[in-house]
Amino acid sequence: MSIANQPGSSHRFLLVAAADLLTALVALLIPWERLHAYAPAALGVPGFAVLGLATWSFGGIAAGTGPFLVLLYAWAALHFPRWILLAYFAPATLAYLLPLVLTRQPPIILGSAVILMPAALTVALLIEAQDRHLREDRERLARIEQWRAAMVSTLAHDVRSPLATVRFTLEELRDGASGPTVRMLDAALRQTARISRLAEGLLDLDRISSSGHLQLDRRRVDARALVDDALHYVRADADVTVAIDEKLSIDVDRQRFEQIVVNLVGNALRYGRPPVVVSLTRDGPTGRLEVRDHGGGIPESLRPNLFGQFAVGGPDGVGLGLWIVRQLAEAHGGRAFAEARDPGVAMVVTFPAVGESEQ
Repeated sequence: MSIANQPGSSHRFLLVAAADLLTALVALLIPWERLHAYAPAALGVPGFAVLGLATWSFGGIAAGTGPFLVLLYAWAALHFPRWILLAYFAPATLAYLLPLVLTRQPPIILGSAVILMPAALTVALLIEAQDRHLREDRERLARIEQWRAAMVSTLAHDVRSPLATVRFTLEELRDGASGPTVRMLDAALRQTARISRLAEGLLDLDRISSSGHLQLDRRRVDARALVDDALHYVRADADVTVAIDEKLSIDVDRQRFEQIVVNLVGNALRYGRPPVVVSLTRDGPTGRLEVRDHGGGIPESLRPNLFGQFAVGGPDGVGLGLWIVRQLAEAHGGRAFAEARDPGVAMVVTFPAVGESEQ
């Protein structure tokens, strides 16, 4: 475009193009990964030189090169510390002023450097500061996540040894027990088994794929038997009714889906009123689990964040149950939501209920 507008200066513009190309080739060919992390900052020097050459080629008109000077500063601010930005000030100013002097620009044009150069440096320093703060925040969050994962993993490993001792003791006591004591020990053993499985669930940190999704062990299971087994972990006197076809089968991760049922039923018993009705139906490839209570419904203040973390609905909860349900539902390729009932509320989980072979 410049050659078309000023054909008499085509040799200058071709020189600028050659300098651009040479700088790009050098930048591509140098093995930066073997050098110091700040080594690419050296590209700023030829970059400013090319901008100065371009200003000279345009006869001392810096309107077309000034924005690129600011962009070069911005690039440096996103990758290098502030001392490099300050070191750029001298070559950048020279690259801006020298072509103006060589083309004999009036003092008012030369004086524009007093405004442009400090402004470019200030913008770069602001970008660098913001980028540094964001980087520090990311590093801090990464350290927190690393410690959290290590603590959870350690807890999951450490809890299994004392839990095994407790279970062994309960089994020994049950062998010599009779009457109501047997039922009490059976309930304690069921809860011990559940704690053990929850500890195993904490180790799911090792089962997270590179894409961040929980890897499921999906198999064909009997829906009624799965729900009945899950309800063994709910208190024996709970008023819970199961309405599931005896012949219905679904394709799910048994342990994860069992956790969904236990969390939803426990939530209904804690915050709703009996009876609690658990139903599971299948419409073609889609399954629908519904856990309904007959309480007063969901307070309006909780609706927006019902399935979020720490959405506490009462003094006895920590607010993770429904969040876990949502995560497990999404891992199955489904979703979790609430539906109003009169009276009460139904917590619903929809999910693909058939395997790939059936599809």
